[in-house]
Amino acid sequence: MGTYRISQLAQRSGVRASTLRFYEESGLLTAQRTPAGYRVYDEAAVERLEFISSAKLMGLALDEIRDLLQAWQSGTCSSVRSELLPLIDQQITETDHRLAELSAFAARLRSVRSGLSGPAPAGSSGPDCGCMITDSQVPVQMPAGIADLGVVDAATPVGGADADSPAIACSLGREELGERTMQWQQILTRARHRTELEDTESGVGVQLTFDNDAVLVSQLAYLIVAEQQCCSFYTFTMTVAGGEVVVVQVRAPREAAPLLGELFGQPA
Repeated sequence: MGTYRISQLAQRSGVRASTLRFYEESGLLTAQRTPAGYRVYDEAAVERLEFISSAKLMGLALDEIRDLLQAWQSGTCSSVRSELLPLIDQQITETDHRLAELSAFAARLRSVRSGLSGPAPAGSSGPDCGCMITDSQVPVQMPAGIADLGVVDAATPVGGADADSPAIACSLGREELGERTMQWQQILTRARHRTELEDTESGVGVQLTFDNDAVLVSQLAYLIVAEQQCCSFYTFTMTVAGGEVVVVQVRAPREAAPLLGELFGQPA
């Protein structure tokens, strides 16, 4: 049975070394240590990572995967199935809920677009010109923990003209941050292209191009909203180009360039 150093296991499994360390610290993966202190993994770690990756593709949380691994280690398919089935039922319910909320949001945007398609009123932009809406005008109930994607005039800074720049900090806990990073890593594997945006006085950015797939776009929108709640220094723009691809631009202040590169990867 072969053994692997962490770099070798990362290459064999396609999982980043930083993620392998996080898995170990979270109790999902175990490693032996050489006398010199280097991590060493056996072939069982490769199989364990395959199981973890499969569970992630099903949208399971780290604590759920940790519990599932105990059943998986027993070696009986029936025990894994009995643990997995209710988790999948829960994921289906939550996914249906998210899709319903995204559908409601799409209806809100179509209503805004319909108003914007007509003749513009004379004078400056304001509450009555169609560039702004409120919840009372188009009530859409958002689920707990999800930001309301209200539509405002693009010329108006978020928080008002005198709003302070958002702090370069993340409000997620350590385990939540690890899960969020893995969610981005998973969805970024489906990107067609990744390019650096031209640096500006306000900051740096990357552009990601994806296929225009309805489920993928829904996942992207949900993840972008969640990211904005914990890391408000990021600015996201998502557009559909030619009906075939979806382009996501992510910008951040210059001081956040290392965080941008770590979360959204380096250019291919």
